[in-house]
Order: sequence, then structure tokens, then C-alpha cells
Amino acid sequence: MTKTILISGASVAGPALAWWLHHHGFRPTVVERAPSLREGGYKVDIRGVAVDVVRRMGLLDEVHAASTDMRGAAFVNKRGKEIATLDADTFGFRHGDDTEILRGDLAKILYDATREHTEYVFGDWITGLDERADGVHVTFANGQPRRFDLVVGADGLHSGVRALAFGPEEEYLRRFDAYISISTVPNTFELDRWELLHSAAAGKMVNVYSTARADDAKAAFWFSAPPLSYDRRDVDGQKDLVAGQFAGLGWETAALLEAMREAGDFYFDPVCQIVMDRLSAGRVTLLGDAGYCPSPASGQGTSLALAGAYVLAGELATAGDHTSAFAAYEREMRPYIEKNQALAKTALRGIIPQSRAFAWFNTRMIKLMPYLPGRNRVLEQMARPIREAANALVLKDFTSSADRAPSS
Repeated sequence: MTKTILISGASVAGPALAWWLHHHGFRPTVVERAPSLREGGYKVDIRGVAVDVVRRMGLLDEVHAASTDMRGAAFVNKRGKEIATLDADTFGFRHGDDTEILRGDLAKILYDATREHTEYVFGDWITGLDERADGVHVTFANGQPRRFDLVVGADGLHSGVRALAFGPEEEYLRRFDAYISISTVPNTFELDRWELLHSAAAGKMVNVYSTARADDAKAAFWFSAPPLSYDRRDVDGQKDLVAGQFAGLGWETAALLEAMREAGDFYFDPVCQIVMDRLSAGRVTLLGDAGYCPSPASGQGTSLALAGAYVLAGELATAGDHTSAFAAYEREMRPYIEKNQALAKTALRGIIPQSRAFAWFNTRMIKLMPYLPGRNRVLEQMARPIREAANALVLKDFTSSADRAPSS
């Protein structure tokens, strides 16, 4: 009997899981709090085994066609002078078929690939989970209660499903005493698939970039700070907080902050991870950032979500029951999760230099890189931890629904 599976979240993890569940003969439903698909967003990487997942979905050509097609990046001083440059693949430590795409573009590709066979419910969210002998009885903020065989929380860092099934977010949050804000701004720099980085002060980094097929640009503000108190629903208050952190820091920072205040897609969050000793509770499990967010500093959140969707759906298709499937999913994913989460702390030191001396040294090394003896060997050593983490999972060849239907 085909199982009904409710997925909370329609960004990347949720639609990717819906694709694989349908492939294996399940009937997925996706509920999303936003009133419609959220397009746009910031750059994300697809690396290593996640590339193979997308290839197995038959979507790799489409993903490559929608890539950011970045040409490179430059570090600039307070006068806007370029002091060091890198080509895009070296800057992003990408290799082979690894690619970079806007989060919203990837979400749309996955949505378009699933909407004909997946029920999408926008503008609603889960408010209650009541597990009974016949499944999970789910209540919603707006819709009528429904019963599902299984529920998957793929609803991001601040997962509502995780809170309902596992408890408060703070129990699983690993903080790095750092924050990030991203928003769309006018492309006043006339950037063409290029990005600029400015170390505004110790513990602060400003990043501006414009991707292929984009008329505007994105501005990212990274900064170190102890845990801050703010209202997650008060966007204007968060904008004030970011502006206060970067006030008076020169370069084009003031103009970017002003543009940030006018942005309609403002994003602000701590740089943190979700670390859990188990990913499942009864008939509920977690996928992607909801269960194992590696933080934006790792650059691996999207790859973890794509690979996790493949493994979870495959284990559900081949295991005799959901308990065995959930256990196998976690067993397969755990080493991969841990290796990718381990990248974040080291990467963050490079993103947000904690001293002017370190920032100077970092850009100096980048400037001298083309002239260093053994340059390729040095770059390989820098890229190796990312490459190893991105490939720290062997994808099984799961039986598809054409050969075996899931058992009840």
C-alpha cells in the first residue's frame, strides 16, 4: 500500500524528498508556511555526492544552465581598490561538476519537477502532531486536520516540526557567536558575475555580488558578536541591529546599509548549527537544516539536504517498516553530517577575520598565490577537507517502485 507522507517545508530539502518519494511509489504532500514558492535568495553550492543525486534525478543539465556563472571575486580596501583577486572555482573550492546556484532557482527547478505528482499546500503550517496506532494526526494553522503515515520536518533552521516532536530549538543549537544578513540591493557597482569582499573591521565582513541573469545584486553582512537578544518577527529591529554593527566603517558600507533597509527580502540569522543525537521520534523524522544544519559558513547545507532526501526516500522504499528505515537513514547520514559540520568553524575564521592583522595576512596570501612555488599543491591542501566532506557518503542503488512497491 502506498504510504502518505507529509513534508513540512518547500525550499530545497522538501521538494527533493518529494521527488524521490514519488520515484519510489509513495504519495507525498508538502506544506509550506509562505504563501507561494520563495524564489531568489542567496548563492548555494552543490558538491560531491549531491551532484550525483541531482544527476540521478535527471536535473543536472537544468541546474547547470541556471548556475550563477560567477567569474571571480576581489578583496577591496576602504578606497575600493582591488588588493587580491581569485577566479570563481578557486574562490569557491569547486571541483569537477560542482556548481553554484541561487537557492530560489534550485527550489523552483525542484518544484517544477514535482508539482504534477505532489500535493503542495502553501500558506499553512503544522501546529500539532498526535501519533496514534494508525499514523500521525496532524493539525494545521489554517487547514483541516489530516492523518498521514509519516511526517518529515524539512522546514529549516527554525523548524516547527522539530520543536513539536523533539523540544525547544535551544537544546539543539550550537552557536558560533557570529551572525549573517543577506538582502537584495541595486547593482550600483555594475558587477557582472563578480563579487567584492571588504573586511570592514575586526570581526566584520561585507560581501556584494551579482550573478548571471540578475539585474540586481546581493549584499551580505557577516559579523562576530556574543548572543544577541532580538525579536525574530521584528524585521525593522533586525535591520537596525545590522546597521548599528557596521555604522561608520567606510568603503561603500553606508550606501549598502541604506539599500538593505529598503530590501523586501531581508534575511538575518545567527551562524549556527543544529546538532542532534537522534533524527527521528516515532513516525516523525527530520531532513536537511531542520535536523543537521551545518551553518552557512560550511557551504554544505544544500548538499546535505539533497543527499539526505535521496537516502531517506531510498531507505523508506527498501526497509520493512519506518522504524528500520529511519534508523538506516541516520546510520548512513551520520558520518557525512559530522564531516560537513566540522568544516564550519575553520571556514568561519576565513570569512570573518578576527583581527586587522589576520585580514591583511589573508588578502596578502591571496594576492601572492599566483606567484608562490607549489601553488597548485597549496590550493589542493586547502580544498581537500571540503572535497573529502562533500564525498563522505557512498550512495546506495535503492530499489525503485518499478521493481518493488513499499510495504504498509
